[in-house]
Amino acid sequence: MVSVVVAAHNEATVIERTLRHLLDGAEPGEFDVVVAANGCTDDTAAVARSVPGVRVVEVAEASKPAALNAGDAAAASFPRIYLDADIALTAAGARALAAAVTGPVIAASPRRVLDTAGRPLLVRAYFAVNGRLPAFRDALFGRGAIVLSKEARARFDQFPDLVADDLFLDALFAPGEKREVASVPSVVATPTRTPDLLRRLGRVRGGNSALRDAAAAADATLAVRPSRKASWLVDVVLPRPWLWPAGACYAALTLLAERRARRTPAGAAWARDESTR
Repeated sequence: MVSVVVAAHNEATVIERTLRHLLDGAEPGEFDVVVAANGCTDDTAAVARSVPGVRVVEVAEASKPAALNAGDAAAASFPRIYLDADIALTAAGARALAAAVTGPVIAASPRRVLDTAGRPLLVRAYFAVNGRLPAFRDALFGRGAIVLSKEARARFDQFPDLVADDLFLDALFAPGEKREVASVPSVVATPTRTPDLLRRLGRVRGGNSALRDAAAAADATLAVRPSRKASWLVDVVLPRPWLWPAGACYAALTLLAERRARRTPAGAAWARDESTR
């Protein structure tokens, strides 16, 4: 049996689709699905309970780390998939992810696919560069789904009270211990409006910085990937001169997002992109 933990905060519009997409085609008892509804003011919990084979735990606080920890405590088995509430993963995809954590590989993620259809020019330009950044190669973050073996989960006690849970997990494993499963796509919906993109970038950058600061302050051995601010230029645009206009947009949006990140409160864990929900 494979456990699937879904942290969900006010996800009533998407949670049923995600759960049915996962469970359609699943064998009886194949997946142990736990939805951790946290701080919800909508009917996320009720919608999740309406899907056969799904267990729901409720957390009063609107906190993804608290939801992940509550879901972990309720989950029954390994491998264990941590799935974002808006990511459509099929039963076949979940099987392939679970099968990937064997031997020296103890953590895996699906292939990142960016949905930019119908997005405004600035959003498409940003992701034309972002989608080519080498930081995403063989990484666990930015996909909305991560699978860990029992050995991998033993690497840490609880999810820290930080926004960047996927970057935290990525930092726990050496390159040979994690892999991307190219046969399993994870379609990530990009923001449908430029202001929503800036809000999302501000949250992500603020969360990543907080994780790096926490690791440095604790003198930890956590190998958090360093921020390579010039990668968009050196690794993406210079080898592809036709991307210069997109690169200029990327640089401008990144600078605006960094200013936003400095103004974002540390506890703004659920300041998410609402345009795709």
